[in-house]
Amino acid sequence: MKNGLKLATYRKMLEDKAQEVRRSMSAQKAAQVVARLDVPSDEGDLSQQHHEEWIFLNRNTIDMKLLREISDALQRIEQGTYAVCLECEEPISIKRLEAVPWARYCVTCQEKIAARIALGEQVDDYQEAEK
Repeated sequence: MKNGLKLATYRKMLEDKAQEVRRSMSAQKAAQVVARLDVPSDEGDLSQQHHEEWIFLNRNTIDMKLLREISDALQRIEQGTYAVCLECEEPISIKRLEAVPWARYCVTCQEKIAARIALGEQVDDYQEAEK
């Protein structure tokens, strides 16, 4: 790969991040179960419980999306396409990969995708993932 890319280093960063996200998801689930009242005593408790469940589900959705992005990046390492922008097919900078090792796009393409999203344009799942 170009720019002296050290794939083993990025693979380790990605695997460590995936493990961190999985641990966080487990801890959140455990905290939600422990905090849950079997029988809410009033409407306030029930409302609070529903709110906490909503927050948990949103966090879980974000974490699952991140795990998919990490898994995709690991597949790109295996396929030899890691660090290549999926939009313009130019190399993704080392600086960007150090900040976001699961990045699919170079900074320029990511900014263009974000601008399209801001204008309400439909983008595919890959493009939306990093907005």
